[in-house]
Amino acid sequence: MLYAGVSWHAGGYQLAVVGQDGLRVPVPDAYPSHRAGELIAELGKLGDALTVVVESTNGTLDGRMMAAGLRVHRADPWMLPDRPLLGSVPAEELARASLRQATGLVPLEAHRGTQTGREGELAAWIESSAAAERELTAVGRFFSHGSRDRRQVALTFDDGPLPPYTGRILDILERYGIPATFFCVGINAGGFAEDLTRMREQGHAIGNHTWSHPFLPELSRPQLAEQINRTAEAIAEASGGGAPGLFRPPYGSRTPQVMGWLSEFDATTVLWDVAPDDWALRRAETIARDVLADVRPGSVILLHDGGGDRTPTVESLPLIIEGLLERGYEFVRVDDMLTHTGSGLAGAA
Repeated sequence: MLYAGVSWHAGGYQLAVVGQDGLRVPVPDAYPSHRAGELIAELGKLGDALTVVVESTNGTLDGRMMAAGLRVHRADPWMLPDRPLLGSVPAEELARASLRQATGLVPLEAHRGTQTGREGELAAWIESSAAAERELTAVGRFFSHGSRDRRQVALTFDDGPLPPYTGRILDILERYGIPATFFCVGINAGGFAEDLTRMREQGHAIGNHTWSHPFLPELSRPQLAEQINRTAEAIAEASGGGAPGLFRPPYGSRTPQVMGWLSEFDATTVLWDVAPDDWALRRAETIARDVLADVRPGSVILLHDGGGDRTPTVESLPLIIEGLLERGYEFVRVDDMLTHTGSGLAGAA
């Protein structure tokens, strides 16, 4: 049995592999974010007796690894030492924690993602945040849909940029001449700056989706601030625009405490009201069917251009666009939709 720990840091990913005897297995260990595909390929060479281990602040790779046939597990905080301000625990710590406590690892499922097994906990935390959401909504700092009186929709894409999917989505949006909003993760921003530049040049809005797609309730306030601020800087530098004025929490994760922290940042938290779960590798026709069934005036549609094989999402996009155009919908950026609801927003990149 082999245990591979995959950690992240500001510049990319680290890999460490240990055997059942606790000895390190020599493998290439450092991968910039734009070479994550090489990391996944290296893991694929290690055979079927491999368990890959990530922790809950690394939400960018699990889908891609599972799509490649790898068996991926999550090590929860009680198994691990404290994390640094920006980064996960070291890769070797992940591998060795797995060796010590293999029965404590949570096996991830492709259709459930990094937070497999935590859905009930997440739902309870979200429910407990309702009062904080109402307060922020009242002052234009929290948003899940636009006016139901205007026949407008906003397409949004999370977790990118990630070639080739982001570029293919931009091609389709350009062909139809419609705008969208991209919520980007910082760890990918520098490596794929050309996609962010193209987003800005085509007139799309760019939002902040944290650095590494973490589960926000497990971050400290300084760690959350670092995730948001470093991502804002990376997006501004890569796109040639300003810092984003839109923020989307990964998984929609939040607690009353997290909501209080988010209120301190100069950005509006954006959720959604239509989510076809395209990240779960559903068929393009199913994704489009669910969007068209659920959409209403003012809807914010959640899709993904990163985090895994987004071919079904790309293929669903013309079906979604043409279906909504036939119904008389206008496509707008999220910040434009906010303006029409009276919230107002500046700096959407």
